[in-house]
Amino acid sequence: MSHKTFLITGASKGIGRALSHRLAAAGHKVIGVARNADPGFPGILVPIDLTDPVATEHALTTLRSEHVIDGVVNNVGFIELAPLGNIDLDAMDDMFRSNLRPAVQLVQALLPDMRERGWGRIVNLSSLVVLGVANRSVYAAAKSAMISFTRTWALELAPTGITVNAVAPGPVETEMFRANTPQGSDAEKRFLSMVPMGRLGKPDELAAAIEFLLSEPAGFITGQTLFVDGGASIGKAAL
Repeated sequence: MSHKTFLITGASKGIGRALSHRLAAAGHKVIGVARNADPGFPGILVPIDLTDPVATEHALTTLRSEHVIDGVVNNVGFIELAPLGNIDLDAMDDMFRSNLRPAVQLVQALLPDMRERGWGRIVNLSSLVVLGVANRSVYAAAKSAMISFTRTWALELAPTGITVNAVAPGPVETEMFRANTPQGSDAEKRFLSMVPMGRLGKPDELAAAIEFLLSEPAGFITGQTLFVDGGASIGKAAL
């Protein structure tokens, strides 16, 4: 595969950081978007608050003028836990806005250039929670929307040389997972009980799946959601 330039959101931590290192090691140019600094980032790290649409638009205009971007990975995500009965409706609106608007804004900004070149890759990060996990109604709804985006955009872009796919991680040992699921907690035990492999995923294992979907050999795959979850999406009943 010839060397490409990929933009990755949420690139300074977890899956985004692991993917950035993988792509850079393969010779690709990586442009990371993150709110936090990362001195060891293997590419260009741009500080953008993706919840600020005006600042995001300005930053994207600058990036398009300076780089030829071949693909985007919508990895950034925000989560707030609440059971039904305690869901704050304003917080729900904020969750949908912060999880979904950046993905649409980034893709729409970068799409014209990918269309013009007749090649592009879009990978959206969804989650195993779309299949149902307690206390995650709003987050699951937002991540379900990412799958809907994926299928719809794939249909619209199928003739253009641009593929659109999603990756749905199971429980992965990232900073965000640990913030909501402390080691040794009942929540961790519940997650592990769902995973036939009996362990958490590693960020680099998710990064490997995304790297493949960004590749030239994956050019006939579009509109798909790949669960990378240690078998959790098929359940322990299959064992």
